[in-house]
Amino acid sequence: MASLRSLHSIIKMSRFLLSNSWTHSKLSTLSSLVGEKNLILMGPPGSGKTSVGRILGQKLGCPVIDVDDDILEETWNMSVCDKLQDVGDEQFLEEEGKALLKFSASGSVISLTGSNPLHLSSMEHARKNGIVVYLDVHSQDIIERLERMKVDRIVGQRSGISIGDILKKRKHFYKKWHDVRVLCQTGDCVEVVADKVIDAVKRYQCVNSETFVSTRSREPNQKQSKFFSDVVVEGLASDGGLYVPGSGLPKLTDGEWRRLVQSSYIERAQVIMERCIHPADVPPVVLGEILERAYGDNFSCNKIAPVRHLSGNQFILELFHGPTASFKDLALQFMPHIFAYCIPKVCNYLVLVATSGDTGSAVLDGFSRLNDLDKRRIAVFCLYPENGISQVQKSQIIACQGENGLAVGVESDFDFCQKAIKAMFTNPEFTGFLTAEYGTSLSTANSINWARLLPQIVYHASAYLDLVSQGVITFGSPVDVCIPTGNFGNIMAALYAKQMGIPIRKFICASNQNHILTDFIKTGLYDLRGRTLRQSFSPAIDILKSSNLERYLYLLANQDGQLVNELYSQLDSQGYFQLPDNLFRLLQQDLISDWCSESDCISAIRAVYGATGYLLDTHTAVAKVVADRVQDRTCPVIISCTAHYAKFAPVILQALGIEEIKQNPLSQLHVLNSFHPLPPAHKSLLGLPKDKDHHQTHKCQADSIHVMDSVENYLQNLFLKVH
Repeated sequence: MASLRSLHSIIKMSRFLLSNSWTHSKLSTLSSLVGEKNLILMGPPGSGKTSVGRILGQKLGCPVIDVDDDILEETWNMSVCDKLQDVGDEQFLEEEGKALLKFSASGSVISLTGSNPLHLSSMEHARKNGIVVYLDVHSQDIIERLERMKVDRIVGQRSGISIGDILKKRKHFYKKWHDVRVLCQTGDCVEVVADKVIDAVKRYQCVNSETFVSTRSREPNQKQSKFFSDVVVEGLASDGGLYVPGSGLPKLTDGEWRRLVQSSYIERAQVIMERCIHPADVPPVVLGEILERAYGDNFSCNKIAPVRHLSGNQFILELFHGPTASFKDLALQFMPHIFAYCIPKVCNYLVLVATSGDTGSAVLDGFSRLNDLDKRRIAVFCLYPENGISQVQKSQIIACQGENGLAVGVESDFDFCQKAIKAMFTNPEFTGFLTAEYGTSLSTANSINWARLLPQIVYHASAYLDLVSQGVITFGSPVDVCIPTGNFGNIMAALYAKQMGIPIRKFICASNQNHILTDFIKTGLYDLRGRTLRQSFSPAIDILKSSNLERYLYLLANQDGQLVNELYSQLDSQGYFQLPDNLFRLLQQDLISDWCSESDCISAIRAVYGATGYLLDTHTAVAKVVADRVQDRTCPVIISCTAHYAKFAPVILQALGIEEIKQNPLSQLHVLNSFHPLPPAHKSLLGLPKDKDHHQTHKCQADSIHVMDSVENYLQNLFLKVH
């Protein structure tokens, strides 16, 4: 415990700050905000903890304790600077930690030292009765403040190690402890930062404030609302709708976005997701650990999703550097870990997924990376159209089957696979049987699951910030995005990025010969009648019934769930719906669209390679053709490159006029890689066997009963393995 003398000095100082002019209501403010807990300010030296703490003490009417002045110097009877000089870094940290361990308080604002978070046991002690608020100040601002304060020595600084190096190293420790982050903008005064702290803590304490509703909710209310962890686990709403944030997504200020311009991809992801996920669902410390696992060594490029100049005003957002070489990895290296954290620890789950090409291998790979305990309680069942994806994609899906994953080919198209998945979810007899017989509940990893869509927002925001970082634009300048689109998930994530404050002007929807979305965007009529799915060179967008369009219509209709329900009920019963005129006008303010023929796709691959040496995959070629056709060139356009070109080796060989186009597609992949003028194929693809029958394959008829039988058989086998 602290000495009576030091406690008396703290109380005396606090009473001095709390003059008699403070009313009783102000004195009770901290108690009403955090109860008997402490408000603990953490951050680098020079982040303003002491000054902000004093302002908070005045605003909240509570004692203020500065660890430097009121604990360390009182305990040591000497200045902190002299102590550091006297004992050196390591001994200083140990004695600083011991002093904090002996101290306890409640209902106070406590300003930590910049080095307190480096001492494990003392931080655990302080955190037991406190909410830790991280004052996240830009490193350059810190350095300038320390220079003004004439601080020339902090813990860890020695010859050859700059203050900037120390600040970078310490970020790891601050991430380890914080409950709440306050992202400070350049130029924020202490009063503004103090207000941000209060707002952030209010959000932290209000655990019921951020809920999700179904896009088909007729009368959203508290009983229908779900928390983030609920929607991750459930996947699809019980009424057949998709979950969306009930109050929309949070918006970052321009200054907050500018703070992220020089940040890494993981740092950007953490800030964005902390704003979108309430800490009661996933604490920031856990979120940070998940992001490190998701985007660590799994990606072949340390930028994760780099942006490269193609030509003119066109830029390529490369989304194929993950372990299965498609944009699905950006979500599906993250989603399995967040899913495992959110599900009840005593329950088993079967994750159902339908794939039009790339999702299957990404889901199977992502869930195979869980720890052994989680793999025993979470399994994956993947449906794919047997003849509706490329041979490389199919071989990859089959190869990614592990101890907790099964892939089943169906003699039908993606729309059937997606319909079969939804039918199982909304069949209470079937779901009840699985729970009773196997103790297993269903979830989904398709982009109908909010945890799939959320990580995709990050890479659209990150792409814009990269253009700012590269000096192509200044923050606030508009860009367009052009995205090859089938299920509307990728482009929906870009729309959400705009809602969060990224200045995207137009969203260009690029279709192939299955151009139902292009027709809808041009006419407002979504019409399935008389349409049959046509196989194309870009199979991932061979889709007629676009799931995530429902989320966009809900957003467009100002959260009118009844209207969305009516539109989709008509689509199910009559095969079409017509968007009301007022919503169609709003849609055309956001979206423009066109489609690309098979011949134009091949021509684009050939032309771009000839002009730039860059190889587009077939989906990105579709987007390139459409961008050339409809974008007005008055601002940059970011084209989403959604897969590595080597996944579509036969088409690439055909486009480049290389002879060996009659071989097995898996052999063609290796031919493509051996053609030295081309950039190398993705390493995960080169590991695929040349023999397409190398792995065991599973098939079932295109009938919902047969699909449910396949699910039951799989669970029986898993049950026997476990028991």
